[in-house]
Amino acid sequence: MVFLSTIPAYAGQAASATQAAVQPSGVYYEIFVRAFYDSKGNGVGDLNGITAKLDYIKSLGVSGIWLMPINPSPSYHGYDITDYEGINPQYGTMQDFKKLVDEAHKRGIKVVIDMVINHTSDRHPWFKAALNPKDPHHDWYVWAKPDSDLQAISATGGPAWHRAPNGQYYVGVFTSAMPDLNYDNPDVRKAMIDVGTFWLHQGVDGFRLDAAQHIYDDLRSDMDSPVALKKNVVWWAEYRHALQAVDPNVWLVGEVARQNPDDLTPYMGPLNTVFNFPLATQLIDSVRQERNLGIGRGLEYTYVAYRTHADGQFDDAPFLSNHDQERVMSQLDGDMSHMRLAAALLLTLPGHPFIYYGEELGMQGTKPDENIREPMRWYRHGAGPGVASWKSWSTSDGPQVSVEAEQADPNSLLNLYRKLIGWRERVSALRDGALHNVPVADPHVLAYTLQDAQSHVLVVHNLSRETRTVALDSGAGSKVAAVLLQSKPGILFAHGQLSLPPYATAILR
Repeated sequence: MVFLSTIPAYAGQAASATQAAVQPSGVYYEIFVRAFYDSKGNGVGDLNGITAKLDYIKSLGVSGIWLMPINPSPSYHGYDITDYEGINPQYGTMQDFKKLVDEAHKRGIKVVIDMVINHTSDRHPWFKAALNPKDPHHDWYVWAKPDSDLQAISATGGPAWHRAPNGQYYVGVFTSAMPDLNYDNPDVRKAMIDVGTFWLHQGVDGFRLDAAQHIYDDLRSDMDSPVALKKNVVWWAEYRHALQAVDPNVWLVGEVARQNPDDLTPYMGPLNTVFNFPLATQLIDSVRQERNLGIGRGLEYTYVAYRTHADGQFDDAPFLSNHDQERVMSQLDGDMSHMRLAAALLLTLPGHPFIYYGEELGMQGTKPDENIREPMRWYRHGAGPGVASWKSWSTSDGPQVSVEAEQADPNSLLNLYRKLIGWRERVSALRDGALHNVPVADPHVLAYTLQDAQSHVLVVHNLSRETRTVALDSGAGSKVAAVLLQSKPGILFAHGQLSLPPYATAILR
């Protein structure tokens, strides 16, 4: 019988602190700056606040951070930008940003920033100039023609056309405050490449590309248009090529909010990766229903398609929820067992998983959007140094949902996240391995292998509230040598049989 509750390093070899520190986990941490940590005591989270909390971020084991928009903007969320090369003064200065980047890099943490590239603010100087039909900036936006259907619905479901102060109508896929840029204009393409180049020179490592599918996908009628899709991917290939000339290692992750995996594949190659929205839905649904809804089979199919389309050089960006979706704990109705299982599923998948700040604590949050972007919970009793108070909490989260409480509890969700991310540092196949589904008759079990040049593991999840026993005496199971890592005690492997307690995850060598 092999029953190993803790193993210090992969293949049983002890890893030094130095060795562990230099191994990447591939995990990224999404931060809404306004909500994270307030260094000035004015209620608004800021860049220096993130710098002050880099050691906490490092303690999670993440490889990078994604900062939601940091540019000047008239809105609280920042997705309507007025200056692409500036810093929101509520968040600090360019000097503060450079300090954050430098301190993050000292800790081996990469910095990815939100690039809101599909549209500007209606208060941006470009749009203000564009209101004059004779100004060169007029053609930087999309204006109605005599045959335009001004009642058309946008690709996001609202009105596509909005009346400008000059009486003309312009496209704003999201809102009237966010007029879409015209990427058929080479001056627009050059300007946005220049913006990306500017931020690479400030030290950023890459960009999260907001609304990547909507560059040419403006109207509901464009959503399945092969012409719009082709123009999108041609632009992104041009963008990536131009930025790689500045930094060959620049990393680009696109927001393509589609639920069919086949809709994501064309963006692989033009971009490094896109967020895996279909998988996020499947993971949450599988956890909620406690059944394997084809996760391994679907991922194997998707990864083959990615690999083929991107000449073998593909990545994935799985996640559970982000700033536009209700928080995971709320989607799972506050069920901590389900939350822990969801974390284990996410963090045992290859690629670059993304965690939304506070997810590691089990923070709740439901729509409207402000309520899923609430202040980070640092202290048991809420108030304390650095707590952002730009809005009050709307949820019933108690003192136990806080960094202060969970730091001290070895069995907390926070420490489970740290453990799972630590697995990725120690077992390279969890980050970089090729995934192959392992069919299991039991619908409450998910199993798959991950293999790279350094390691080959079998990952098995019990999705149910009852102990499950899985026969591993044939196929992939014939190669299993031992339980390497486990999410909870009580996992047994003997005579080709693996016994998993409720909601448990095992990594087998």
